[in-house]
Amino acid sequence: MTTATAPSAPLSALDRCDRCGAQAYLRVLLASGGELLFCAHHAREHAPKLREVAAEMHDETGKLASPTVSGSDD
Repeated sequence: MTTATAPSAPLSALDRCDRCGAQAYLRVLLASGGELLFCAHHAREHAPKLREVAAEMHDETGKLASPTVSGSDD
């Protein structure tokens, strides 16, 4: 039997980390069928174990990179 999964919806500011309640930037769909949400800190902390149990990972931690500010002080 093959199961197709729909692409994960983007995470929003309403999605909260299951560990601490901060904004979630990682959604983990478990092979067992559940879903976990993590902030970037807890995603890094638990990454090795999450890779073992994940069927799919939707990572938006790249949104946290600081933008380059360019300007002139003329």
